[in-house]
Amino acid sequence: MFSKSRPSDPVPQPKPTPEPASDLRPAAPAGSAPSAAAKPRPAASVLSSDLMVTGNIRSTGDIQVEGTVDGDVRAQTLIIGESATVKGEVVADELIVHGRVTGRLRGVKIRLSATAKVEGDVVHKTIAIESGAHFEGSVHREEDPLTKGGKPQPPRLTGPSPAKADETAG
Repeated sequence: MFSKSRPSDPVPQPKPTPEPASDLRPAAPAGSAPSAAAKPRPAASVLSSDLMVTGNIRSTGDIQVEGTVDGDVRAQTLIIGESATVKGEVVADELIVHGRVTGRLRGVKIRLSATAKVEGDVVHKTIAIESGAHFEGSVHREEDPLTKGGKPQPPRLTGPSPAKADETAG
């Protein structure tokens, strides 16, 4: 009935149970191949309303700003809360502005909510500006707005027209 286990016998290991997904984003569309190293996304980093940051902030994850930032901010997804103020360039794949930004905004998908106050240029692929948003600046659409300054335009080379070249030759 009871016996000693032999050292060569494998010890039964409990099977790992899958953890519930903490990411509330929609799943990848059907037909797309799941990545081999799919990791759950960590929660967004929150800069609370009593926090003042002087300097640049860079993250490969998500950031939610509720305080004041005097510097550039770069993130995957960036939410600027109603009480937030950012003075500097803001770059994100997805950018949602509820507060105040003074500086350039660059993003693939940008949304200015009704409470947004933006003073600066916007470079985007898609943009939504809600009624009531305050915006002063220019808007430029680019296929890849995350590259600094967008795609460089080739210089235009202009030479004399054929009619003028004939006049100067004879």
